[in-house]
Amino acid sequence: MLVGVAPRLTFALSSAEPVRYAAVPTVSFGLRIESDGEINALMLSAQIRIAAPARAYDEPTQTRLVDLFGEPTDWGRTLRSLLWTHATLLVPAFADETTVELPVACTYDFDVAAAKYFHALADGDVPLEFLFSGTVFYTDDGALRTARISWECEAGYRLPIEVWKQAVDSCFPGTAWLRVRRDVFDRLTAYRTARMLPTWESVLDELLERGE
Repeated sequence: MLVGVAPRLTFALSSAEPVRYAAVPTVSFGLRIESDGEINALMLSAQIRIAAPARAYDEPTQTRLVDLFGEPTDWGRTLRSLLWTHATLLVPAFADETTVELPVACTYDFDVAAAKYFHALADGDVPLEFLFSGTVFYTDDGALRTARISWECEAGYRLPIEVWKQAVDSCFPGTAWLRVRRDVFDRLTAYRTARMLPTWESVLDELLERGE
């Protein structure tokens, strides 16, 4: 490394596992970082995007994704990348290369486009793009220095959808969350009480059967 030049960093994702016993659904990604100089620390941020056009979809999956991308006949112009989430990590000192765990919380809020996308996939992989930024701390000529991580630092990874499902099921086994306005919730509560229905599932089942 030349004197006065910040270390050059490269990133690669090597693995993904659901985190057991996490407070919220979480996937832990194995992140390998290489540097051409010694690093005192990294304040790392990652924007994680779903590269939706980078995989194929069968007909049932296309139907489940209409809410996000419209009719499949229009996907040539409507199928686009989606923001999944942001993650941050403090990486301790290392030289040349290190591997760390990058935890990523998985929302199960179906008002969020990414959650709708994940839920719609029955199998296969989710093509992800990790866009890295942040601050690198290093020593140069005996002095502690800082530099911004280059905006060109990025990496791709194909996340098996089963890993996401396992992370969600670890916190919400066999269930899904549906958010409604408070006035709608009050009406549902009154409906449940008046008919002495034992669970919210029984409320929705009865309403769906009446609608059918």
